[in-house]
Amino acid sequence: MKQAAFKPAWWLRSPHLQTLWPVFFKKRHALDLIDEQLELNDGDFLDLCWSKKSSDKIVLVLHGLEGSINSHYANSIVYELEQAGYRPVFMHFRGCSGRRNRLARAYHSGDTGDLSFVADYIYKKTGHHPYAAIAYSLGANVLLKWLGETAANNPLSKAVALSVPFRLHDAAKRLEKGVSKIYREHLLKSLRRTYIDKFTHIESPLDIDVKQLKNFWDYDDKVTAPLHGFTGAQHYYDTCSCRQFLKDINVKTRIIHSVDDPFMFEATVPNDSELSDSVEFLLTKGGGHVGFISADSTCSTYSWSDKKIIEFLSE
Repeated sequence: MKQAAFKPAWWLRSPHLQTLWPVFFKKRHALDLIDEQLELNDGDFLDLCWSKKSSDKIVLVLHGLEGSINSHYANSIVYELEQAGYRPVFMHFRGCSGRRNRLARAYHSGDTGDLSFVADYIYKKTGHHPYAAIAYSLGANVLLKWLGETAANNPLSKAVALSVPFRLHDAAKRLEKGVSKIYREHLLKSLRRTYIDKFTHIESPLDIDVKQLKNFWDYDDKVTAPLHGFTGAQHYYDTCSCRQFLKDINVKTRIIHSVDDPFMFEATVPNDSELSDSVEFLLTKGGGHVGFISADSTCSTYSWSDKKIIEFLSE
């Protein structure tokens, strides 16, 4: 594990400023992408956004909880990948593209089946396996779990995971503390809205009032778990937390994570003995959750994590 020399912009030293500033102020690029509805084997669908860039080096990008191609980090890395000569493909988890998915189930932190399906589809469509995958937060947990599950049989050459909820029960607990409650409220509001919207159009298999679910443990115990085949929140967290899969990763992987991430405890970070030799862990003292905003001598901001990603892919 390496202590990475990330220097935050001087006015963004707080983990909460690092987390929130890019949501509201980070530059958005005009992206020219091709949208594709991908039909899944269970009768559902998800949406992909393909770069028009002509390159055999395809990079799959995965978002965080309730994220989309419009998330600040997604817009930024897709743009930077194109500038560096790669062809990014952005994968929306089910129901996250702005369109309701068809089935009662949705997506979750351990949903590696859809990721594997998309990776196979990219190969069938283009004749090339994805060169790499980049994933954030919930998506990073999915990616690392998949890398560990597939071990030497994974088709990727490289992978990058940022702001990873290595132990899901830690994230659920951390979001109940202090200022982090604002993130809990924002995300739960979005999850409840999505649930209500979907089940006004199809019948819900659950007899619950989601408006009464006030924390992640309750939501995951009453909604996420039963919709996706888990007995409850603890079963879901124990089964899907990626920390237990890190030792089995064979793909060359870079993890970027900050000890001040307000979605997790410092103890959530794995130790060196839990990492395979294929994993390079860049641990920073600052950066918040999917932040990592630095500044140059003219006080112009830039994404330090984007630079570290492109640097790693180009090695």
